[in-house]
Amino acid sequence: MPSESVFSNFRKNLDWEKFIGENLINKLGIAILVLGIGFFVKYAIDQDWINEVGRVAIGILAGGILLGVAHRLRQEYKAFSSVLVGGGMAVLYFTIAIAFHEYQLFSQTVAFLIMVVITGFTILLAVAYDRMELAVLALIGGFGSPFMISTGEGNYIVLFTFVLILNLGILVLAYFKNWNLLNIIAYLFTIILYGGWLTTRVVGETDPPYIGALVFATIFYLVFFLMNIINNLRAQRRFTAPEIMMLLSNTFLYYSAGMYVLQQVAGGAYQGLFTAAIAMFNFGFAYLLYQNQKADRNLVYLLIGLVLTFLSLAAPVQLEGNYITLFWALEAVLLLWLSQRSGIALIRVASVTVVALMFGSLLMDWAQYNQDYTVPLRVVLNKLFVTGIVAVAALAATLWLLRREQELVLIRLLPASDYRAMVGVLLVICLYLTLLLELRYQLIRFDQPYSTSTFILAFYNYLFLVGLLLFSKRLYLQKLTNAIAGLAVLAIVVYLVLLHPTAMLARDLYLTEPGEKLSSFTWHYLPLLVVVLLLALLLRLVHLQVGLKSKIGKGALWFAGFVAVFILSAELEHLALISGYSPGTSLEAQLSQIRKIGFPILWGVCSFAFMMIGMSRKLKTLRIISLSLFFLTLLKLFLFDIRGISEGGKIAAFICLGVILLVVSFMYQKLKVLILEDDANSAVLPDTPADAPQS
Repeated sequence: MPSESVFSNFRKNLDWEKFIGENLINKLGIAILVLGIGFFVKYAIDQDWINEVGRVAIGILAGGILLGVAHRLRQEYKAFSSVLVGGGMAVLYFTIAIAFHEYQLFSQTVAFLIMVVITGFTILLAVAYDRMELAVLALIGGFGSPFMISTGEGNYIVLFTFVLILNLGILVLAYFKNWNLLNIIAYLFTIILYGGWLTTRVVGETDPPYIGALVFATIFYLVFFLMNIINNLRAQRRFTAPEIMMLLSNTFLYYSAGMYVLQQVAGGAYQGLFTAAIAMFNFGFAYLLYQNQKADRNLVYLLIGLVLTFLSLAAPVQLEGNYITLFWALEAVLLLWLSQRSGIALIRVASVTVVALMFGSLLMDWAQYNQDYTVPLRVVLNKLFVTGIVAVAALAATLWLLRREQELVLIRLLPASDYRAMVGVLLVICLYLTLLLELRYQLIRFDQPYSTSTFILAFYNYLFLVGLLLFSKRLYLQKLTNAIAGLAVLAIVVYLVLLHPTAMLARDLYLTEPGEKLSSFTWHYLPLLVVVLLLALLLRLVHLQVGLKSKIGKGALWFAGFVAVFILSAELEHLALISGYSPGTSLEAQLSQIRKIGFPILWGVCSFAFMMIGMSRKLKTLRIISLSLFFLTLLKLFLFDIRGISEGGKIAAFICLGVILLVVSFMYQKLKVLILEDDANSAVLPDTPADAPQS
C-alpha cells in the first residue's frame, strides 16, 4: 500500500475548528489590535491631542499592558499568551523606532540599546514560557532593529557587534533548546546582512576594511559552527540532513568570503595558509569528537571529509603545477578508503570528484611537454613523468579498493561496477599517455630523425596493444577482449598503410642521400616484430574462441595470409635493394626487377607453405588461399612480368614455380584421402575450435 504524502496526512488529520479557534483567530486578533493602536495614536497626533513624549509613552504603555496581560494568562492559555507577548514586543519595537526617527527623543546608541534589551527580554520570556514562536519573534525583531534605527552611515562595527551579540544569545539558547528553526533564521539573516555589506561596501570600493571583514566572517563562522552542533552533542542525537547542509554551507560560504578578502591582501600569499587552517580546525574538532564514543559518527566522518577537502584545496591554492596533481592523486585514494571505513556516501562522492579533478589537472600538466625549457627535462626522472606515474598508481589503488564494492552505489546514477570500469579505462589512458608523452619528448629533445622517431613511437604503441590484449584475456572479459582485438586489427592495417611507406622512404634516403644512416631504416624492425606477434595472438584468440573453421576463423586466415605475404614481399624488396644497389643507378629499375623476379618466387614459396600448413592442420581455407596465391602469381608472371624480365630471371622464376607446382601436385596425390575425409567431416560437424572435444 503506497504511503500517504505529508500534505495528504496533514489534511486528513486537520481539526479545522481547533485550527481556527486556537491559532488563526488569535493571530488575526493581535495583528488587528496592533493596527488599531497605531491608528488611534495617529489620529491623536493628527488632532494634536498628544505631544511627542506622550505619543511614545502611549506606545510603551500599550506594549507593556499587552505583556502584563500575557503574563497573567501564561499558565492556562499558553498559546494565547504567546500571541499577546508577540504583539506587545512589536508595539515596543515600532515605538522606539518612531521615537528615534521621527521625534529624535533618543540618540541612535540609546535607541539601539533599548532594542537590544527588548530582544533579550523576549528571549527570556521564550525560555520561561517554553514557546519557540516567541524566540522566533524576538529574533526577527532583533535582526530588524538595525534597519529600524539605521541612518545610512554604514558603521559596520556597531552593526556586526549587535548581530554577534544576537547570535551568541541564540547559541546559548541552542544549548538548552532543540529549536533548529532559530538557528536557520539567525543563519539566513546573518548571511543577508554580512553578504549585503560585503558586496556593497567592500567589493570594488576604495580602501575597504578587509581586516574587519575577515575578522567578523571568522567570528560568525565559529558561532554558527558551534550553534549547529552544540545541542546535538549535549543530547547525543544524530545529525539530520538539513543540519549537515547548514554545516557544509557555513564552511564554504566562510571560505569564499575569506578567499576573496585574502586575495586582496599581500597578493593572495595567505590563501593557502587560510585553507589549511580551516582543515586543521575541522581536524581538531573531528579528533575531539572521535574520542567521545557517544558522538554521532556521521559528524566525525563529515568533519574528516572537510579536512581532506580543504587539504586538497590548499594544494591548488598555494602550490603550482604538478604538485596539485600529486596532492589530488593521493587524496582521491584516501577519500575512497575513508568512505569504505565510514560508510558515508558523501565522502565517496568527493572521491569521485577528486579523481575527475586529478585527471583534468594531469592534462594541464602534460601540456607543459610542449614548452621550450632552458634546461631540458631529464629522462624519466622529471616532474611531468613522475606526476603521471603517481596518478597511475593512485588510479590502480582506487581500482583495487573498488574490488571490495559489491552492490554499493557511488552516486545515484553511477553503480560501483560502472565506476570500476570507468576507473579502469582512465587507468589505461593515463598509463598510455604518461609513457607516450615522455617518449615523444625525449625523442624530440635528442633530435632523432623523423623515421626513427616514427618507428620507435609505433613500436611503443604496438607493444602497449599487445600488453592490453594479454591482460584483457586474463580478466576473462569477452567484450573488452573483442574490442582490443578490433583495435589490433586496425593497428595492423595502419602499419601496412602508413609505416611501410615510411620504411620505404627511410630506405631510399639511405641509398640516395649522403650522410643518411642505415639505423634510420633498421629501426622499422621493432614495430614489425611486434606486428607479427600481434597477428599471431589474434589468430590464437580466434582459434580458442570460435575456431579457425568458422566464418570468423576463415576471415582471420585470409587476413593473416594477406598480411604475411605483404610483409614478406616488402622485406624481400628492402633486403634485395639494400644488398644489391649500385650508386648512380635508378631505384625504379632495380625495384622493377625485384618485383618481377623476386615476388613470383616468394609468392610461390608462400603458396607452398600455406598448402603444407593447410594439409597438416586440415584447414581447407589455407589450401584455398594457397591455390589463389598460385593463380595470382601465375597471372602476374605471364601477363605483366614476362616482358621485362632478363633471361636469367625468367629461367629462375619458371624453374622455381615449376618445382613448387610439381611438389604441391605430388602432395595432393599423396594426401588425397586425408583431404577428402577432412572435407567430409567439415560438412557434417559444425565449426568448432580446434581444441574443443569431438564426439
